[in-house]
Amino acid sequence: MKLKKLALAGIVATSLFGLSVGGTQASAATNHDMIIINKKYNKMIFLNDGYIAMTKPVATGRTWDLTPVGDWKVVQKVKNRPYYKGKIPGGDPRNPLGNRWLGLNAAGTSGNVYGIHGNNNPSSIGKYASSGCVRMYDQDVEKLYDYVAVGTPVKITYSNKSFQDLAKLYKYKIKGWKSIK
Repeated sequence: MKLKKLALAGIVATSLFGLSVGGTQASAATNHDMIIINKKYNKMIFLNDGYIAMTKPVATGRTWDLTPVGDWKVVQKVKNRPYYKGKIPGGDPRNPLGNRWLGLNAAGTSGNVYGIHGNNNPSSIGKYASSGCVRMYDQDVEKLYDYVAVGTPVKITYSNKSFQDLAKLYKYKIKGWKSIK
C-alpha cells in the first residue's frame, strides 16, 4: 500500500510541477519537442527543438487495439520501474520493461499502463509483439529518456505518410537533423 501511495504522490508531483522521476529535465513547455510513433512501420521519431534527433525501430501491440492510436503526453519518467504484474523488481534482467519507462496518459490512464520502455527481448523490436506498450532497445530508450521532458506530446498513428509529412500534419516545423548522444 505504501508503494502505491508513493507512486501516486510521484505522479501528482510530476503532473503539477513538471518534474521528472529519476532525473532532472526541463518542462516540455520550454522545449519544442514531440514523439511520433507510426505503428504501420513500427518506427518512432523524436523531434527536439525543431530537429529530427532520433529515429528508431519499436515494437507495438500484438493486435491493432493493444497500442492505442491518438494524441498523448509523457506523464511519468521512471528508471528501473518494477514489473508489478509479474512481481519483478526494477533492474532485474527478467524485467520485460527494461531500464527506462516513459509513462503515457494514453486512453485515459495515468502513466502506469501504457509506456515507451526498454525490454528484455530485443528480438521483438520492429514487430507487433507487445501487450500495448511501445518497446525500444534499452540503449535507445536510455538516450531518449535523458532528453524527453514530462509533458512531451506523443502522437501514435497508423499511416502510410512519412515522418516529415506526419510532422506537418501535427503542425511541427522541422528545421533539419541533429543527433542526440
